Amino acid sequence: MKKLLIPIIAILAVLAILGSMVMGPYNRLVSLEQDVNREESNIDTQLQRRLDLIPNLVETVKGYAKHESDVFKSVADARSKLAGATENGTAGEKAEANAEMTSALGRLIAISEAYPELKADAQFTGLRDELAGTENRIAVARRDYNEKVTDYNKVVKSFPMNLFAGLVGKHEKEYFKAESAAKDAPKVDFNNEDNQ
Repeated sequence: MKKLLIPIIAILAVLAILGSMVMGPYNRLVSLEQDVNREESNIDTQLQRRLDLIPNLVETVKGYAKHESDVFKSVADARSKLAGATENGTAGEKAEANAEMTSALGRLIAISEAYPELKADAQFTGLRDELAGTENRIAVARRDYNEKVTDYNKVVKSFPMNLFAGLVGKHEKEYFKAESAAKDAPKVDFNNEDNQ
């Protein structure tokens, strides 16, 4: 009986050691992944805040610039795309939709230059300032998310963790990148005959 008990204890000890060697790296991956998920949720929160501000801003501008229907349509389309991406899109899809929204909002805000009474409207000014604050929050959330993705990806891609990560289904995360449309200033033409 004693001879049988010693190999069983040795096997259990080896299994316990192997289990602890696997548990530590796995828990580290889970922790880093949760950090990434938390930061992605922060981006989603700020994108939703932006989505909630847009209808009020559009309605305020519509009161002054009723004939700017193409701008209003582009804002509505971009808002729908961003709402869909925020709901169930990847980081890349969210970034692309966010860039389209930034471009459309740039054209909407630029309308105020052609309408001095709109530019002076307190509600418009307040909404524009709140939107600018939200844009800053989105930029901070994007930076924080990308930092956590970098930390996670470094661990997932480093040897020998990359072998273990692949076994447990942990793969590289996608960055939230600013799309090229967001880097270019929107072009607005107020010399169009329809706008006069």
